[in-house]
Amino acid sequence: MGIQNFLVNQIAKSKLKDVPEAQREMMLAMVQKNPDLFKKIGEEIDRRVKKGGENQMKATMEVMKKYKDELTALQQG
Repeated sequence: MGIQNFLVNQIAKSKLKDVPEAQREMMLAMVQKNPDLFKKIGEEIDRRVKKGGENQMKATMEVMKKYKDELTALQQG
């Protein structure tokens, strides 16, 4: 595991600390499969919150809808 993967895992664990362990493990596995997708999702959420003035939850839901197919493929594959 490279340093980038390690750092991504540590950040994900801290962000997901309140999520049940089974779901957290599933999310971490998805992040490991395609870290670039999650980086892109995170950046887009940040942009919408900071520049667009959306609240965090709304921005997250809208961006996740946009990437629904890619996320579903990661979950199944």
